[in-house]
Amino acid sequence: MKAFTSLLGLLTLTTLASCAAGPQQLQRSVDDWDRELYVKKPLLDGVLYVIPVIPLAKFGASIGDFLVINPYHFWLKDIWDGKGTNFEHAEVASTDGELQSLMIDGAAVMKKD
Repeated sequence: MKAFTSLLGLLTLTTLASCAAGPQQLQRSVDDWDRELYVKKPLLDGVLYVIPVIPLAKFGASIGDFLVINPYHFWLKDIWDGKGTNFEHAEVASTDGELQSLMIDGAAVMKKD
């Protein structure tokens, strides 16, 4: 019985570990909210980091992603067709220029367009 319990625990752990991979919809939605708030009201965004509203929202969202969103997409959709689900970020109009992702070819650090 002890071996079965250990095997079940190991299986559960490996199953949950795979759920760190996924579209992370909740966490990235909080990130979109954070980004929009920073563009429109940078002081308020900074205050919400100090209070720590935004870090707690990101932490809570990451738990929801880990337990619900990621397992659903990973086990029921993506693993079977071999293609991951993309997350489409909300568009935010620039008010004071923008920085490019470091994943884009030719992007420069600290260069504001």
